Amino acid sequence: MAQRTGLQLRSLIKASGELELSLATVDVPDPGPDEILVRVEGSPINPSDLGLLLGAADMSTAKAAGGTVTAAVPAPFMKAMAARVDQSMPVGNEGAGVVIAAGADPAAQALMGKTVAILGGAMYAQYRTVKAADALPLPAGTTPADGASCFVNPLTALGMVETMRREGHKALVHTAAASNLGQMLVKICLKDGVDLVNIVRSAEQAKILKDIGASHVLDSTSPSFTDDLTDALAATGATIAFDAIGGGKLASQILGGMETAASRNAGTYSRYGSTVHKQLYIYGGLNTGPTELVRSYGMMWGIGGWLLTFFILKIGPAEAQKLRQRVADELKTTFASHYAAEIGLAEALDPAVIAAYNRKTTGEKYLINPSKGLS
Repeated sequence: MAQRTGLQLRSLIKASGELELSLATVDVPDPGPDEILVRVEGSPINPSDLGLLLGAADMSTAKAAGGTVTAAVPAPFMKAMAARVDQSMPVGNEGAGVVIAAGADPAAQALMGKTVAILGGAMYAQYRTVKAADALPLPAGTTPADGASCFVNPLTALGMVETMRREGHKALVHTAAASNLGQMLVKICLKDGVDLVNIVRSAEQAKILKDIGASHVLDSTSPSFTDDLTDALAATGATIAFDAIGGGKLASQILGGMETAASRNAGTYSRYGSTVHKQLYIYGGLNTGPTELVRSYGMMWGIGGWLLTFFILKIGPAEAQKLRQRVADELKTTFASHYAAEIGLAEALDPAVIAAYNRKTTGEKYLINPSKGLS
């Protein structure tokens, strides 16, 4: 039988300071005994994917020629790209598709013809070979588009609530809360009876969350934001926050609000602040500037990074599988994703389309269908 080949989107940072995006024709190996071959029909463009796809390139300089897109990487950012220079890298964290070949093992054969979701990298490709154990079979009637985003956002949202519980907090705060992930988090908290303080950046975003039942929705551009935040924190008792913004003053404002809320019920004054521990995790970087801290929240506080990959490793395979199964069970309700557009691999290299999905605008998430427009 002739060797199967397929197209795969590649990202290359050259030592000359140039990003190059292209479609490469790659060999597709037959699946091993415990493996399956998936025809990929949906893979979302998440912010984490953009970090690898575009690197530190200035996309305002993007040019297309001969099926390849190039853009300049500013010299000050090349040090951060050193580990990947001159390496052509496949992109795409997660996706879904149909199993078209399977190895001899019964677990692999059982997935033949099924629609499955995958978290394994290199998903912006026509085909992907993975271990059968790493695939999540999707419920009957589920399309690849339905299941394409069933790992990163759903498991991150569930991971936030699980982290809250494991660290002894009773309510949480989320920023950039009108995102697909944020809407999932609202639904989880409503279903699980967890109080959630949502911080957004416009009245339009606030309406999105209120329309799906969120109780505490705060617009950070409002003149009364500081007071509104403190009131919401006092009402919910939220002492842990997950921040997608990263840079700027918002992290400090949240910690300060938690301290003020805790001090309302303090019996005595202490120059070291309240005895309530306040924790903030940065898990995104919508603002790539410095995180500005004004230490007005006593001595019981912490700031750290939070990443889904590390969380999954920490809780172990058995607990991670419970979360994955919940996602599968609630895929069309709690964890439903919505896309502004579905594009093919070739369209993903159109500079105008790149500009659109690189805006990271709420409600404008893009889905790559590697099978679209290709024979």
